[in-house]
Amino acid sequence: MKQKYIFLLYLMCAGILYAQPRFVPDVEIKKLGEVEFQQPKRVVFDFVNKGNQPLRISSAKASCGCMDVSFPKTAIPAGKRGEITLVYDAGMLGTFYKEIEVVSNASESPVYLGIQGTVVVGVRDVGEDYPIDLGNVQLQTNYLEFADVHKGEHPVLEMSLINKEHTAFRPELMHLPAYLSAQYIPENVPPGKKGVIRLTLDSDKLFQMGLNKTSVYLSRYMGDKISDANEIQISAVLLPDFSRMTAKEKENAPALYISESFLDFGSLEGKSKATHTISVYNQGKSDLHFEQVQVFSEAVSVSLGNRVLKPGASTKLKITVTPKYLKHAKGRPRVLLITNDPLQPKTIVNIDVKP
Repeated sequence: MKQKYIFLLYLMCAGILYAQPRFVPDVEIKKLGEVEFQQPKRVVFDFVNKGNQPLRISSAKASCGCMDVSFPKTAIPAGKRGEITLVYDAGMLGTFYKEIEVVSNASESPVYLGIQGTVVVGVRDVGEDYPIDLGNVQLQTNYLEFADVHKGEHPVLEMSLINKEHTAFRPELMHLPAYLSAQYIPENVPPGKKGVIRLTLDSDKLFQMGLNKTSVYLSRYMGDKISDANEIQISAVLLPDFSRMTAKEKENAPALYISESFLDFGSLEGKSKATHTISVYNQGKSDLHFEQVQVFSEAVSVSLGNRVLKPGASTKLKITVTPKYLKHAKGRPRVLLITNDPLQPKTIVNIDVKP
């Protein structure tokens, strides 16, 4: 009998240990190389909750006042990804190593994430940080995403550039939609120097709930025309507003669960397309409505069995990747689900694929 109780106690402890979140960063130390003096450097650490319980980050503290850190304030469900963002002020010349201490419910001990590099007066090699070469100017990126926007908000994103010419460069974005406004800092970028394009989003003017995509074009010279070369894709994800829901309504709300939130298609060499099917469930107490089912990349297509799920019901989400479109796609391959689940109105299925 005593052995039986010990065995049961062992099973209980094993179950408790097994049922927990796991904080797994994609990388623990980021090597930044050369960073320009007094030019704040933004760094994003991606992580995934590889456990089977929600992950809650209680704090992410910087090792010095030279860094501002932001982290998710809501729980990260099992299998989902998140981001910890820091901005390093690059206020002192020389080699540096800085850390942030991440405390979560995944373990009793904190996890440390670090950045290292060298602050210099003039950056010699900018290829890694400014990979988009337009000839006379190099861009930090040609894809910007306003994530998790609510009506009434006016979020701001910045895109850095370098003038490669021997004369001043005056940046200007063509075909800006009504919901975007641009500020150019400075208005004329000196030869060999950096400039910033600051974009402000007016969420009240967005077209629809969920994903809103547009293309703008950087004018490189007087009379420049639009083309794939100077195209910059911009997306914004507008979320439903549940602020007026009562406690009773939230208690009886629908609850989305998906069988997989990360799909690894592997190599698709020699294939015209590949398809993967996952299951989605309504674990809540009222009907689950899929308001939007969208893709971030033209290389991905998707179909959903049912747009409305009764409590306890399930359906299939079919995701197809067409490799020939991957080369021209600017956004990461992902699927976006917008639902009336107030706890997670936005769900992302991330896709990893090798052409």
